[in-house]
Amino acid sequence: MTNILAIETTCDETAAAVVADGWLVKSNVVSSQVQLHQKYGGVVPEIASRAHMEWLNRLIDSALEQARCAFADLDAIAVAHCPGLVGCLIVGVAAAKTLAFALHRPLIGINHVHAHLYGGFLSSKPGGSTSMPEFPALGLVVSGGHTSLFHLHSFVDIRRMGATIDDAIGEAFDKTAAILGLGYPGGAALEQLARQGDANSIDFPISLLDPESLDFSYSGLKTAVRYHLQGRKGEAQSINTRPSQDLADVAAAFQRAAIAPIGVKLRRAMQRYGFRSILVGGGVSANHSLRQVVRQVAEEFAVPVAMPAMAFCTDNAAMLAGLAFHRLEAGCIDSLNLPAIATV
Repeated sequence: MTNILAIETTCDETAAAVVADGWLVKSNVVSSQVQLHQKYGGVVPEIASRAHMEWLNRLIDSALEQARCAFADLDAIAVAHCPGLVGCLIVGVAAAKTLAFALHRPLIGINHVHAHLYGGFLSSKPGGSTSMPEFPALGLVVSGGHTSLFHLHSFVDIRRMGATIDDAIGEAFDKTAAILGLGYPGGAALEQLARQGDANSIDFPISLLDPESLDFSYSGLKTAVRYHLQGRKGEAQSINTRPSQDLADVAAAFQRAAIAPIGVKLRRAMQRYGFRSILVGGGVSANHSLRQVVRQVAEEFAVPVAMPAMAFCTDNAAMLAGLAFHRLEAGCIDSLNLPAIATV
């Protein structure tokens, strides 16, 4: 059994996990910083970096304890080294390098976005294993920082085909939630409010870009929501004075317009490349409406789809350790010069 310890510090979650043989999650410990950043309405990089430094050692100890592993039982150390907030990445990369050097274990750098595509292949139930996807596979990552499509030839050969040209879908959800007075982070609250609304009550723009494009754009949709709430005369109206049904309709119509391009771009990619499976990951993959759209596309093309359990949708270290297993098997091992890279 191959045990890999992984460390995640890309943004505002500090996480550590131990995963065996690329699928069995022995431990998955996550410490969220939401309360630290809530009053600012977004992540403050300096605060996030300091919190990682304060909590990471304790989380590594907790992950090993829950996994009933000692340092000597580990076969490799994995870490998210890109993309992310560079100050946050440095904390995790430095810790991983130190462990790899001290334990004489391989160091495996992981692209955090690629790791989200692995979330659907993790399990915390011993006694079996999860089936791997058929390649080539179509990957979709939907999160606060990314809305991207990937061509997966294998788990060690992943190439981006399309991405957002401005805001990511998760950012659009959070900013629209803030406009509606739902707090931060507000994606989940917006989805819940949308269930009470009429998605066809407002005709918000659906951005598809060029007819052949696999890219995404969400800045216009977010602006359309703001203008709608301000009214035709451009005079701001307090959210508190609007009927609750009105706000629910706005949430539902926004969600429909945000998710619609996902289905269109998935179909375009499937028609163009003939993928044999679909993989989905990222925080917004927890959205039930988005999951329904992805399943519809998979059914239309008669291919299997892998989506993560809710525990593995948002940032976590288990997905890093799972993907690292395949990189280790392929001999993709990094040196102690592994850099922390903010953008890729």
